[in-house]
Amino acid sequence: MAFHVEGLVAIVVFYLAILAVGIWAAWKTKNTGSEGDRSEAIIVGGRDIGLLVGGFTMTATWVGGGYINGTAEAVYVPGYGLAWAQAPIGYSLSLVLGGLFFAKPMRSKGYVTMLDPFQQLYGKRMGGLLFIPALMGEMFWAAAIFSALGATISVIVDLNVNISVIISALIATMYTLVGGLYSVAYTDVVQLFCIFLGLWISVPFAMSHPAVTDIGFTAVHQVHQEPWLGSINSLDIYTWLDNFLLLTLGGIPWQAYFQRVLSSSSATYAQVLSFLAAFGCLVMALPAVLIGAIGASTAWNETGYGVPDPMSKKEADMILPIVLQYLCPVYISFFGLGAVSAAVMSSADSSILSASSMFARNIYQLSFRQNASDREIVWVMRITVFLFGASATAMALLASSVYGLWYLSSDLVYIIIFPQLLCVLFVKGTNTYGAIAGYLFGLVLRITGGEPYLYLQPLIYYPGCYPDENNIYIQRFPFKTLAMLTSFFTNIIVSYLAKYLFESGILPPKLDFLDAVVARYSREHMDKATLVKSDNIVLNELAPVNPRHSLTLSSTFTNKEAFNYVDSSPELSNTEDN
Repeated sequence: MAFHVEGLVAIVVFYLAILAVGIWAAWKTKNTGSEGDRSEAIIVGGRDIGLLVGGFTMTATWVGGGYINGTAEAVYVPGYGLAWAQAPIGYSLSLVLGGLFFAKPMRSKGYVTMLDPFQQLYGKRMGGLLFIPALMGEMFWAAAIFSALGATISVIVDLNVNISVIISALIATMYTLVGGLYSVAYTDVVQLFCIFLGLWISVPFAMSHPAVTDIGFTAVHQVHQEPWLGSINSLDIYTWLDNFLLLTLGGIPWQAYFQRVLSSSSATYAQVLSFLAAFGCLVMALPAVLIGAIGASTAWNETGYGVPDPMSKKEADMILPIVLQYLCPVYISFFGLGAVSAAVMSSADSSILSASSMFARNIYQLSFRQNASDREIVWVMRITVFLFGASATAMALLASSVYGLWYLSSDLVYIIIFPQLLCVLFVKGTNTYGAIAGYLFGLVLRITGGEPYLYLQPLIYYPGCYPDENNIYIQRFPFKTLAMLTSFFTNIIVSYLAKYLFESGILPPKLDFLDAVVARYSREHMDKATLVKSDNIVLNELAPVNPRHSLTLSSTFTNKEAFNYVDSSPELSNTEDN
């Protein structure tokens, strides 16, 4: 394949435009934000992200390289088809559920990161434990999409994979480094526009290629391969449900999502953003579905791709760039390439910023340096943005099973963090003992279920498991959802059991080494009694919270406006007078 100078020029122009927008957004932040809240401006954008920019950036966070490429691949692969393209519906429902049940309580209490409520209720130790699967999910996700971008560019432009990955990672890291959430949000607007325009321009050209059969006919009839609508066998129903629940419920507890929720100007706006992004995810999936259908309807021996077809060459995961390359004119394929690279960068920058935000806020500041200045936190974030960006790039270049690692880490987010989030927000009485027990039970059940992408054999063989061509056993039983439910109920049962044992005197107070029951109002719990136990403070009174960063843990989570409201109430005044 010849080196395409035009394609390289198009990519360079696109990357320079993205970098320019990111730097402009960083300059805008510097000139509008107050110096004392600089770290908060980087993490949550000063909590003044509007509906338009917020809707674009939340949509772009989900509509990434994996989302676009993966949807096209699922529709194309024979035997799977549209029936197994779960990401569009799954992630859209995830955003709807997040908006209905999670966005308002998280935004109303003025948290800065997703891990804040965990540290508030369970203490800094548990916050550190939950940071591990959250970090793994963000980092392996970024590495996987960088790897996909390198392969995509190499297909169309014939550019060295390593060079394309490094340049893309540098661009994304650079504007994230200087501008934080503002840069990520404003570049997401440009990137989402490029994705929409680039893919929709490509679809008509690909569909009108002489080698492509009418996709309406191939949807239900076998021509070049099985119909692309696909089907679900009775034996695979539980696997389908397990994966669908993982996408729907496991798509909620991600810092990348809650970063947008917490950056909105109000709790109501946070909910509206989630609903807008759900609609955006469905709309942005349409061209990817059509491209997958086009790939399944093409006689590849009549194109420049030749024989065998992409499935036989084990290039099904690259069906989208292959369709752009061989079924579209050259200048159109470069538009599509810009769309894919935009999709990758829009997700990668979010993951890098999310990981650095959680580390700087929940690990460095709240666990080790509670009196750190705002300037110090800003520099910690900048350093970790660079380190996490470099780490994701290195994994994309060196690891042979990045996708396997990401699948496993995303499972851990679903199995460990989601049930913990349910308990923190909606179940009263849970404590650190239950949280740790639920964490461990969920982790053990997930790992013992095996992971084919990592060639990890299961230790527990659930009903219906079978060996694949590599003799690695595949589970048909929905063991991931079982592990999630086990983690959830273990947290509740152990929490109430520990509370009963200590409060009834069966166990002496000195054995409460985590200060989770006897010393529940300890400093480590960061004034949890104020926000969690006080029945006279409701969520809508806590909406305009603006947390401070450079004081103690207690003052970090103290809602002074809610206190002022309570102090000025007639009931409290009468009580004090008496």
